[in-house]
Amino acid sequence: MFPVPAFLQCPNPDMEQFPVIETRDINKTFPGVKALSGIDFTLLPGEIHCIVGENGAGKSTFIKILSGFLRPESGDIVIGEETFRYLSPHLSQEQGIQVIYQESLLVPQMNVVENIYVGREITGKLGFIDRRKALSETRKVIESLGIALDPQAMVENLEVADRQFVKIIKALAMNPRVLIMDEPTAMFNAQDTGVVLKLVEDISKRGISVIFISHRLEEVARVGDRVTVFKDGRTVASHDNPRRNIDLAMITREMVGRSVDAFYKKVKTHPGETILEVQGLKLDKDSPEVNFTLRRGEILGIAGLVGSGRTEIVEALFGAGKKIQGKIIIRGREVTIDRPSDAIRAGLGFITEERQRTGLALGLSVAKNMTIAGLNKFKRAFITPADEIRSAGRYVDDLAIKTPSLQQEVRFLSGGNQQKVVIARWLFRESEILIFDEPTIGIDVNAKAEIYRLMSKLAANGAAIIMISSEMPELIAMSDRVLVIKHGQITTELVGENITEEKIITYAFGVTDDEQTA
Repeated sequence: MFPVPAFLQCPNPDMEQFPVIETRDINKTFPGVKALSGIDFTLLPGEIHCIVGENGAGKSTFIKILSGFLRPESGDIVIGEETFRYLSPHLSQEQGIQVIYQESLLVPQMNVVENIYVGREITGKLGFIDRRKALSETRKVIESLGIALDPQAMVENLEVADRQFVKIIKALAMNPRVLIMDEPTAMFNAQDTGVVLKLVEDISKRGISVIFISHRLEEVARVGDRVTVFKDGRTVASHDNPRRNIDLAMITREMVGRSVDAFYKKVKTHPGETILEVQGLKLDKDSPEVNFTLRRGEILGIAGLVGSGRTEIVEALFGAGKKIQGKIIIRGREVTIDRPSDAIRAGLGFITEERQRTGLALGLSVAKNMTIAGLNKFKRAFITPADEIRSAGRYVDDLAIKTPSLQQEVRFLSGGNQQKVVIARWLFRESEILIFDEPTIGIDVNAKAEIYRLMSKLAANGAAIIMISSEMPELIAMSDRVLVIKHGQITTELVGENITEEKIITYAFGVTDDEQTA
């Protein structure tokens, strides 16, 4: 075991088995969505309590309530002998709760040491910042963790894994009683993952309680003292795991089982000839090769966990992400796609996951957003607003876009109507291959059904669609085939009746055949 830094020492080594944190009947509702329903949860001293569940199961909402960034409508949070209706971020930290989020909360323009001690700088006798001591302390911690990290490196120049290490060290430096880790290894290779998991085990032995959230069930089995399954905003099961031999197939089954009958189902068509072939695509020298085909009239679903490489693969295909090799063949001819403009000329359109950040020009009108990718179709140097409105007008009716006018800034439309505007852009461009990345994220149920009908109609008319989705019912209802991605690799292809929620999650989590039959 590596030497334990001072801030990892348990403030009270005489650990009694009463909860450090207990939640009772926690409920949280967002407009139209019951995010959490009656959550009862306990965390014991020095315990690693794992939380698992599909995307959207309520895990992140629960974390934000414990960290004080969200307030529940009802329920109690009991910490030690105190009971709280809700926590503020400041109060949560006062109670010794530290959260390591998936999203980066570091300052890119500061170095590692500055990020670790920002807001709690080490000072000397005269009150000046003691940079030498901060550097020395940081080096000791880095060496004790057994990682290769330059404490004077600027965070903006670090790899993703190294930034995660900085976040972990920063959280531990606050001397927490409770450490919440949200997908801490999502972007790590096997070696770095092993370092993090050993760190989790070692700090728990010092009495720090850990809430560990991971999509990687093999990690849960390795480090978890208990495993609680979240599903649709509820806790459906909690299991002790003292011998680290929990039944992963059982956990998988508890995470699934939702009926898809209430969801729109794609009208089954007979896909035509192959329009796209991807051969030997590699994102970097260490990544596996990716090979797949896409046919006209087909919706090819792509499933996988957050961080699995789903989006990176299609970004590389569209010229918006890095790749080092691979052939892209469209309509039987190899094409070179080094940038999005190449992809657009080749007939591809990309409806991105973050439509407001990467899909729309929020300050421009609905008409301009629809026509911006197809300006060459006007065949003139000067394009007037009237030209744009005339060309875009048909799509308002065809896609049932609700807007006061085509001159309305797109920022003022609802999420579902904004999504339709992005789709209209590629229809105006006459793109034959459409990539939908999380097509219904952040839109209401009615808008979802409209998007499903539209995608089904596009496929019926011969468009070829790649659809990345984290929603199992969406994948099952809409896909002709599903490719499941894990660590940037296609682990399986599911077709027809084999496209089930349990199979998708089983392959996405990497549960082996032996574990399924155990």
